[in-house]
Parts: sequence; structure tokens; C-alpha cells
Amino acid sequence: MTAEDLAAVCAGRHGDPFAVLGPHGDGQGNCVLRAFLPGAARVSAVSADDGAHLGELRLRDPAGLYEGVIPGEQAESYRLRVEWRSGETDVVTDLIEDPYRFPPSLGEVDVWLLAEGTHLRPYEVLGAQPMDHLGVAGTRFAVWAPDASRVSVVGDFNHWDGRRFPMRLRQGCGVWEIFLPGVGAGARYKFEIRARDGTVLPQKADPCARRAELRPATASIVADLLPVVPPDEARRRANAQDAPFSIYEVHVGSWRRSGDAQQPFLDWDALAETLIPYAVDLGFTHLELLPVSEHPFDGSWGYQPTGLYAPTARHGAPDGLRRFIARAHAAGLGVILDWVPAHFPTDAHGLARFDGTALYEHADPREGAHPDWGTLIYNFGRREVRNFLAGSGLYWLERFGADGLRVDAVASMLYRDYSRREGEWVPNVHGGRENLEAIAFLREVNTIVGAHRPQAVTIAEESTAFPGVTRPVHAGGLGFHHKWNMGWMNDTLRYIARDPVHRRWHHDEMTFGLVYAFSEHFTLPISHDEVVHGKGSLLGRMPGDEWQRFANLRAYLGFMFGHPGRKLLFMGCEFAQRREWDHDASLDWQLLEHPAHAGVQRLVRDLNGLYRRRGALHQRDDDPDGFEWVDAGAREQSVYTFLRHGRTEADVLLVVCNLTPTVHPGYRIGVPHAGVWREVLNTDSRHYGGSDAGTPLGEAQTGSIAAHGRAHSIALTLPPLATVFLEWRP
Repeated sequence: MTAEDLAAVCAGRHGDPFAVLGPHGDGQGNCVLRAFLPGAARVSAVSADDGAHLGELRLRDPAGLYEGVIPGEQAESYRLRVEWRSGETDVVTDLIEDPYRFPPSLGEVDVWLLAEGTHLRPYEVLGAQPMDHLGVAGTRFAVWAPDASRVSVVGDFNHWDGRRFPMRLRQGCGVWEIFLPGVGAGARYKFEIRARDGTVLPQKADPCARRAELRPATASIVADLLPVVPPDEARRRANAQDAPFSIYEVHVGSWRRSGDAQQPFLDWDALAETLIPYAVDLGFTHLELLPVSEHPFDGSWGYQPTGLYAPTARHGAPDGLRRFIARAHAAGLGVILDWVPAHFPTDAHGLARFDGTALYEHADPREGAHPDWGTLIYNFGRREVRNFLAGSGLYWLERFGADGLRVDAVASMLYRDYSRREGEWVPNVHGGRENLEAIAFLREVNTIVGAHRPQAVTIAEESTAFPGVTRPVHAGGLGFHHKWNMGWMNDTLRYIARDPVHRRWHHDEMTFGLVYAFSEHFTLPISHDEVVHGKGSLLGRMPGDEWQRFANLRAYLGFMFGHPGRKLLFMGCEFAQRREWDHDASLDWQLLEHPAHAGVQRLVRDLNGLYRRRGALHQRDDDPDGFEWVDAGAREQSVYTFLRHGRTEADVLLVVCNLTPTVHPGYRIGVPHAGVWREVLNTDSRHYGGSDAGTPLGEAQTGSIAAHGRAHSIALTLPPLATVFLEWRP
């Protein structure tokens, strides 16, 4: 051991600690043992078999470097007996394993796959892995930091001292690893990284940590790897393209609060007891949870995550989320998780300049930073980064049993000039604005999900006209199953906010969505983004007096459920929350004591029930033949009339929307079949808080009066500000 080695070990800057610490042959049949144990008063080696004394280790450097000689044949079966100073006179004795006697536990195949960036499940080898190694229980720590000059694991087990457990660099993949005997689940830890220039960086949380401390603390926590949730044919059928898909979008931190100021968040078991039966009772088919990955700032709602493998500690341990999803499935409810590969925060303990370089992000801020959000952009051109992200997506699906991933901010990933002025972005290799690396990454993720978790769905929040978002990858698309229809949402919310007297001049805002409705597999989103940042609540957007505001809302929800596309409604909208969403407070559940709010909730329950029962409303969402206009041009009356068709001729529903406060008696509508057309849902029903001003007896017999190009027609009394669904009976 050279003087330079000695100084580097004691200063915590040695890049190859296994070359000097632990057992080393002396060329004479014996082993030289070296151990760095600051604070030790005496160190000796004893037999692991019978505790026999093998040799004394002498203090070589006052910093805590001990060295001694033991018989060579005992090199792999020794333990260290350490007497620690405790105060001025007391001594505490420990018998410990020496981490530096253990060979690598990361296999060569894993090293090769990590180097290639093709390890499907990098979380199985990176991070903290509780395991047995050479018959000894402990935890292997492994982290990717290719440009570091030294990496140490620090934690409660070594007084957070980066000199104590420097790691071994595996050549070729940039991964550092060490097996720490005796460290198990529940231990807190971080990585202390010394950059190439010698700078010691702020301690970093584990990018692949499965568990983290509750904010504002930021340490990672060793956790066992959850077993794979077996594939489920029932979930595959429930997530199929032609299945009903009505999503209740929830921010679990503010759906309900505990009432305890110290711990305001409900844990997963409490949420399972309350949220799941509530969503089931209202007839939703799926929950969609705003990001539950660990994140430091409550105000980001989870969209600035630091732990892409760790469920947030706000709601308890990771297995709580797994139980929650299992409980949802048992109740017939799917769970979709918001997933954020578009950006990450600049917090010092996170991924930013992880090893002293732009490792996960681009070095050039024109490529690696979001001007809008003050966050960093992943370098999708780096294979290890793609591998890290794709592995995260598969992790939530396989280990927690999630039904799908809603991918946030896809538009920001697709375009290099997203939210940038001229000169503030770097063109692609062809001189264009498309982010070719991000496009390839999204296709890769969707291909992996399709191959390894085919029961799951992926959903894109994508706000542009980028072609083929839901087209299969093999056909040149991105491969998502669904895409949020942001155009429909913007147009229809703009229309419904107008005073009804002006709506005739903006009639096309409600019909334009049908021009492109079948170009993608769409979801109609009334999401969290529509009830924040000064936009007010959904009810607050509605014009008119109190009665008209509720009637407008009910009519709009009816139009949404009649329109082609899967449905998504953010929490609180289902009972007409009056104020804008506040992530720091519970929803205003007391409003349900008022009839108008309870009526909206009953309507949503009945709309979901009708939507699920009638194949005409969901089976052909992506088929142009599943929709047919009867009359899209009644501008003066602000009336919209259309048909939804199921797989059989008999499965047909007539949907009529009157978006003025005027009752239209004797309103004639052409229909495809003779017989009786019976009302099955009317948003103006007194059951929902309406006026009951509709067609007497709720049904109409066809007559031989031609209308709308059809031989048969019916005459209805159209209620004010209402949507009516009618079914055909021969």
C-alpha cells in the first residue's frame, strides 16, 4: 500500500478501494488485511467458524486505517472484532463483516446489459438490493455514475461518512457497486459522489430507490423488491379498446384529508376503504392517480418527481400502493398511474448533474432545460437514460399491477422548439424541430409494454396534431392506446362558458371535434388542468343564474358522455365543486348536503351506468360508423342531434342536446327506425335538480313524416339546457 493509496483512502478520495482494503495476498501464503474504521480503538481478525483469534490489525494511520496479517487459508472466513471508543473510558465491542472481503455480486450479464442500455428491468440490479451473498445477509448497492472519481454509500449504518464505504467501479458500464453485510430493509441511505475534478457533490438520493423518506427529508430507504403481479385476463378484457373506459382522475393528497395537521395525508389502506367504494358506486371503470412517484414539492402535484421507482412516502410504504391496486381490482376498478418521463426537477439531491456532469440531462440548456417549468429534460439519446426510464414504466405495471400509464407532457417531448423562441433550440440532425430521440424512446416504451405487459394501456397527454400517436409502432405510429383530446376539451369548454344567447354564432365549437374524432383513439379529458390557475371550477365556468349554471353543467356532462371517446372527469367535478381545486385542502364534501350538488352526482352515476350498459356508447368509439349526425346545423336553436351505433342494428341511441334555456315543444327529429323511441336518461330530470320539462311519458312514437333525410321521425319536447338519450324499441 503506497503512501498515495493511504492518503487517498483516509481522505475518502480513492477510486479503487477494493485494490487496497480487505484481504490481499502477501506472496508468502498469508493475507494482509486492511480496514478503514474511524473511531475504532482496537481491531482484530477472528475466525467466522469458531471465533478463534487470527491476528491483530495495527493502526497504520490516525484517521482510522488498520492493517494486519492472517493465515492465507482464513482469508474468506474471517470477521473483524472492533472495539469502539464510547466516551473517555467506555469501550463497545462489535463483531462485524468486512465489506471488502466480498467479490462482486453484480453478474457479468447484468453488467453487459446495463452497458448496452438493454436491461429490461434495471431496477432488479441497480439501487439497493437486499440479498444473501456468500451466505451472508446484507444489501448490494449499485448506482450509475460513469464520470465520478469516487462513489460511496452513506447512511445510518456508517454515520453518513463518505470515507467509510467507497464502492467498486464495474468497468464498461459506469456502475459502482458494493455489498454491505448486515444492512437490511428499512435502512436510510444516499450516495456521496466525488466528481472527476475532486469536488464532493451534495449527497444524492438513489435514482432507483424503491422507497424514500417523507419530505422534507430526502434519503432513500432500503426496501425489498415486490413480487410480480401475475397477468390477469379479466384486467386485459377491462382495458381492451372496445371496453367502457370512464376515468375518475384523482389527486390522492387532496381528495380527502385526515384532519391531522402533522400528517394530513390518508394512507393507502384508508384510501382503499373510502376512495375505491366511492368510485365504484359512481360507476367509473378506472381511477387515474396524479403522479404517486416521490417528489419533494407538494405544489408540483407530483409532476416534478425525484423518485421514478419510489411511491411517495406521503401515503405510507410501497406495499400499501400495491394493496390499494389489488383492492381496486377486486372491486372491478382499474388503476392508471400518471408517469412523468418528460422532465425532472433541479433539486440538489436528485438527478441534476448527478455525477458532476449532465448525466441524465443534456449539457446544453437549449436541449436540457424547460423554460416554462424550471425543470430539466432527459437526454433521450443516451441509451442508459432510456433504459432507466423504460424500466420505471414497466416497474409500475409489473410490480404494482397498475392497469396503465398516462404519460405526461408528451408534446413537450416531441418537439425541440416546445415553448422556445427562435434561436433558443437546437434542430435535429435533419434540421427539423422534431425530437427524434424522444420519438424513438416513446415507441420503445410502448413496444416493451405491449410485449411484456399486454394487458396494460398507455395514454398520451398530447396537445398537438402530431400524426399517429395511437397508431401501432409497426405502422409508423408512437404506439399509444389512447390520446387525450385536448382540442375537444378546449373547444367545448369555450362554448359552454358562453351566454346561450351568443351560442348560435359559435355552433361549430361543439361539432368540430367530430371532424377528426376518429383520427386517433381519443379520451375526452376534463382534467385537473381545467380547474386550477385561475380557471375556476367546472361549475364556475357556466353562465347564467344558479339554476342555469347547474343545468348547463348537467347538459355538458350529458354531451360528453354521448360523444365518441373515452371519458375522464377530475375529482370534484362529479358533484359540482364550487371553488377552484386546492392541492392543500380536501374537496368540499359538505356540498353534497345541497340538492343541486347531490343531483349532479346522481347524474354522473347514471351517465356512467348508461355508458357501461350500452355498447353503442363505447364499443365503436374509434369507428366512424359508430357515430352519425342527425342534425349538426340547428344553429338558431343551439340543438345537436346524433346517433350512436353499437354492433347490432338494435343497439342504437339517439342523443339530443338543447343548449339554450328555451323549451322546444314538438321538435321534430328524423330517426333511422320506425317504432317507439324511449327516453333512458334526461339531464333535466327532477332527480338531478332539473325542471322535468321534457317529452310527456318520456317516449315518442314514430310517424311517417320525413325529417333530416329520413322517412321516419319523432316529435319531442326538448327540455331547456339539457341532453336527452333515447333508445329504440321496435
